[in-house]
Amino acid sequence: MAAAAADPATGAAGFGFYVHVPFCVSRCGYCDFNTYTASELGAGVSRDTYASIVRAEIRSAAAQFAERGGTRPKVDTVFFGGGTPTLLSAADLASILAEIDDAFGLAAGYEATTEANPESVDADYLAELHDGGFTRLSVGMQSTASHVLKILDREHSPQKALNAVAYAHKAGFEHVSLDLIYGTPGETAADFEASLDAAVDAGVDHVSAYALIVEDGTALARRIRSGQVPQPSDDTAADRYLAAEAVLADAGFHWYEVSNWARNEAAQCRHNLLYWEGGHWWGAGPGAHSHLPGVRWWNHKHPSTYGAALAQGLPAAGHEELTDDDQYLERILLRTRLASGLPLSLLRPTGKAAAEHAAADGLAVIEDGRLKLTLRGRLLADAVVRDLTS
Repeated sequence: MAAAAADPATGAAGFGFYVHVPFCVSRCGYCDFNTYTASELGAGVSRDTYASIVRAEIRSAAAQFAERGGTRPKVDTVFFGGGTPTLLSAADLASILAEIDDAFGLAAGYEATTEANPESVDADYLAELHDGGFTRLSVGMQSTASHVLKILDREHSPQKALNAVAYAHKAGFEHVSLDLIYGTPGETAADFEASLDAAVDAGVDHVSAYALIVEDGTALARRIRSGQVPQPSDDTAADRYLAAEAVLADAGFHWYEVSNWARNEAAQCRHNLLYWEGGHWWGAGPGAHSHLPGVRWWNHKHPSTYGAALAQGLPAAGHEELTDDDQYLERILLRTRLASGLPLSLLRPTGKAAAEHAAADGLAVIEDGRLKLTLRGRLLADAVVRDLTS
């Protein structure tokens, strides 16, 4: 815990754990996450030793709460992201979850999610994962169009993602999500609608759909600069979003965050809601960020540097104390994106005036003391937030 984090209390939205698993078999062309292939890892860390290293950080986190005289909070949600968490064995992932339970305690009715690449799981793996305490699976399908997956440098076939969903249901997972990316160069409207239809037909209870963002330094950005593939279009992305809303709403899904739809409240990702609603969390693993009242810190990014720093005590590379203005901006930025809306009581006078303008312009409605985005407002959410915080 960074030195400034003296108050270990958690927010009303709960306390979560994020576990970063940085391993990938290959690097997707659009990805700028903190991930590493085997040739990039260097000495001191491997998939075989990784679980024990992360478990050590979890024990260190618990000790820091105790040293500062705070009560260790029960953990409401756990999320394993990456990278490809399912490149670790199911036993390794379960052992990390068990360490969190031993060190902090999992709250009654906890949620434990892992992301999964379709080619890295099978029926036996998912059965072991479910038996190890995981309650939710998020499968990265991205698209059912093979030519779109090729542009994204995804290794799996469209069918493998659907197979993973079937395996998860057979294993007993009640909550399964599929992740989609839209707006990839070369993707047609029919391609995306086929992906949406496949997600619905697979029987999942949650869908995340994100517009492709071309990040500087990625292979995709270089291909666009060289003219090999066209730049994604904002107008096309807006059309795809409208298609997602139409197909998913017709199938009984309800949006609860701008990029996320669930069949019912129980199917919503509680860990992500914890972020959006102002909860607190500890991030374990290289590059992971943590947040407690008034402070945020982050671990060393490279796995070998992270492991060496942890062996000396703390893996944190830096921290920042959040000012009142920082926290105000983040509250507005995150809560405006939720279907439940932004309480007007959180806004300063200029923000309340901007909320009235947003409602007058058809970008939002004001109900029960909350600002709630309309469909058009969801397309322009960043502009709405900018006006609310200016």
